[in-house]
Amino acid sequence: MIESLDTIERADVCGICGASVGGRRYVLMDAGALRDFCSEACLRAAQSAGHKRRWKTRRRVLKVFTIGVAVAGACLAPHQGQFEQRLAPTVPATAVQSTSGATPALVPAGWFGPEWPPTETSLLAALGRDAWMHPLAGPVRRMPRNDTRVFGANRPGNRAVECRNGHCGVDLGGEIWGEHVHAVHDGVVEYVQRGANAQHGGEFVRIAHRGGSVITQYFHLAAIRRGIERGVTVKSGDVIGLVGDTGVKDSPPHLHFSISIRPSPDRPEKYMDPEPLIALWPLRVPIDGGNSALVTTVAEPGVPLGSAPPHGRGKKGTQQKKGGTAGSDVGEAGESAGDEPASGSAGAESSGDE
Repeated sequence: MIESLDTIERADVCGICGASVGGRRYVLMDAGALRDFCSEACLRAAQSAGHKRRWKTRRRVLKVFTIGVAVAGACLAPHQGQFEQRLAPTVPATAVQSTSGATPALVPAGWFGPEWPPTETSLLAALGRDAWMHPLAGPVRRMPRNDTRVFGANRPGNRAVECRNGHCGVDLGGEIWGEHVHAVHDGVVEYVQRGANAQHGGEFVRIAHRGGSVITQYFHLAAIRRGIERGVTVKSGDVIGLVGDTGVKDSPPHLHFSISIRPSPDRPEKYMDPEPLIALWPLRVPIDGGNSALVTTVAEPGVPLGSAPPHGRGKKGTQQKKGGTAGSDVGEAGESAGDEPASGSAGAESSGDE
C-alpha cells in the first residue's frame, strides 16, 4: 500500500510481502510517495524493482528519440533524385568521334560508354585492354609466316562474308609437332571435337570468354588434354592440346587459331582478324627448357602481314562450290576443303569449324 506525503497515518503492512510492519520499519520514497517495508530484504527488493523500471523508461525514450532524429535527417538531407534527371531539359547534342573512324555520332553531353552495336575497331580496342596470352609459348613469337596463313587467305568452299570468302583465322607454328597449345584467356569450354574429323578441321577446342561474347577456336590438334570437356572452366595459359595436323590435307602441322565475336545472344557471331592481337599479347616463356614458365609483357612485338584482300568470289560463286568437289580449289596452304566454317555460322556443332 502506498501512502502519499500528505497522509498523516501510515500503513502497517509491508509494500513487498504484505506482512505486518512491527515496531521497526523501513521507509522508501518512491514516485513522490513513502512506502513502508518490514525488513531490509524487502527494502532492497523494492529498490531493485524501481531501478529496473526507471531504466526501461529511459531506453524507451532513447529509442523514440533516435528514430525521430533518423527520420528528420532523411527528410532534410539534399537529394539528387532520378526524377530531376528525367525531367531535366534536353541538352544540346555534341559531336563525338566514333571509334570506327566513321562520321562523328551525335551524343548528348555527359553521356559515355561503348558504342552499340560494337564495331570491329571498338572490339579490338576492348580486347587490347584485357589480359590475354599468345596461344603458343615463346621465346619466339609465332606469327603467320606467309600470305597463305593470314586471315582471309584464299580457301575453297563457302566461307563467312567477314572472312572475305577465305581463311577465317590465322595459321601459327608447326616448327615443333606436339608442342603445347595454351588457352589465350580465362573461359569456359563450349565444344570439344575428338577423333576423326578430316573434313572439318580435325580435333579442335572451342572456348567462350567474357560471358560468351568472345569465342576462340584451336584447330588441327594432335591431341586434346584429358579433362578438357564441355562446360569445364579454363584459365589463361592452361594447356588445352598439342599442335598437330589432323584435318589438313598436304600442309605441315600447325595451329589454326580464330576469334569470333558474339555481342549478344540475339546477334550473329562474326569472325575477326586475330593477327593484330597476337602480335602484342604476352608470351609464356619456358624456364631452362622445362615445364615451368614465366609470362612476359616485354617480348618483342610481332609484325602482322595483314589480312588478305577480297578474292572476288561472290555469293553466287561460293554457293555453286558448296557441296561440290574442291580438289581443284585447294589453297597454297594445302588444307582440306572442309577445314573452315561455313558461311553465316561460327558454331562448331552445326558448321564443322576448322
